[in-house]
Amino acid sequence: MNAPESILLIRLKSIGDVAFTLPAVNAVRDNFPDAKITFLTSTENAPLLRGFREVTETIALDRTRFQGGNPKVILSGMFSLLRRLRAGKFSLTIDFQGYGETEWLSWWSGAPERWGSVYRSGRGWTYSRGERRNGGIHPAYWNLAFLQQCGLKIGGIKNEFALPEDALAAARQFFIEQNLDTTKPILFVQPFSSSPQKNWPLENYLAVARYWHSRGRQILFGGGPADRAALEPARAAGFCAAAGQPLLVSLGLAKLSTFMLGGDTGLGHLAVASGQRVVMVMMGNRFGFCVPFRHPEWAVAPGQGSDITTIPVARVLAATEQAFSELAGNAAC
Repeated sequence: MNAPESILLIRLKSIGDVAFTLPAVNAVRDNFPDAKITFLTSTENAPLLRGFREVTETIALDRTRFQGGNPKVILSGMFSLLRRLRAGKFSLTIDFQGYGETEWLSWWSGAPERWGSVYRSGRGWTYSRGERRNGGIHPAYWNLAFLQQCGLKIGGIKNEFALPEDALAAARQFFIEQNLDTTKPILFVQPFSSSPQKNWPLENYLAVARYWHSRGRQILFGGGPADRAALEPARAAGFCAAAGQPLLVSLGLAKLSTFMLGGDTGLGHLAVASGQRVVMVMMGNRFGFCVPFRHPEWAVAPGQGSDITTIPVARVLAATEQAFSELAGNAAC
């Protein structure tokens, strides 16, 4: 294949899965250093691409326009997107998602070469190269393996998210307004994920927070806009809460803290990509697959066949103790 001049990458959702494409995006750039790289994603995930250094431009797909039931709005949005895809004159499209809608968008891009990560049997017939997804390995490793199977060379793995300076500045301002001192240890706690079954009980997180607060650590709880009411018990316990901050500002809060404690969340995986230490409390059946990328030792999971709620507070306290000790040792060096 001749070196493509313009490449379209597709991954619409979710936050964590977009984050897991980062090593693959860097690999695409390594193989095609002069190409223009465009990333198509859902509108809510588009801000993340600001931290992908190798992405030239982002196309944001507002999927809500296609869910409202108004035919005029649907058709207008569809033709606007299709015109933009064709205007890109892509020579290669890489679909990391492999759903029906993304396969169709890959085909409509007009790229003569269309690679797809095939999600299930019966799909992938429009790709020029389709590879059946291996769901038994970490998604970031699969994205790299997929590219390798399509003929790209995979050298050193680069999982480096560049947090925009304005988001970091907004996080610093929040710390100032809340009288949080970044020169002293801060535990950032993100207790909620998008799936209730992935959540360790809030009262357990509060127990960990009380333990460390009693030992002089500062505590900051984070969450999305939908978590404001759910975080009221944390506020009632006297802890600072930052629910509702933009995603990249929340990442800045996690980055400025000593380390982050939370569940299997997109924010947690972004924190790992930004170089932050995490302790991730995870469901048992996810352990080994979506653990912190390249750091499975940072995950805490229940025993085989057990629910996440069975993880005792003592195990998470031990993991946070280990993280504080490691980071204190690094600071001393």
